[in-house]
Amino acid sequence: MEILVKPLVTEKMTDQSERFNRYGFVVARNASKPEIKKAVENLYNVSVESVNTMVYGGKVKSRYTKGGIITGKTAAYKKAIVTLVEGDSIDFYSNI
Repeated sequence: MEILVKPLVTEKMTDQSERFNRYGFVVARNASKPEIKKAVENLYNVSVESVNTMVYGGKVKSRYTKGGIITGKTAAYKKAIVTLVEGDSIDFYSNI
């Protein structure tokens, strides 16, 4: 898929999926909310109630080594939180 890059499987997202039926995905930077909704519905065969997105800019990081200071930047990405309709769920671990 060009729109959905990967699912977010963290402690916070696992808690939100259990309590509020919300799931997180890293998505393409140019993806819109209707495109994300359509991609999730087609891929997982669920009904999406709402989509919330946020864009994370990369942070500048530096570390000190014997050779001097090394500076770099972390990757920028877009994250989508998808709320599903009551009764639907996504199982990320079924393919393992």
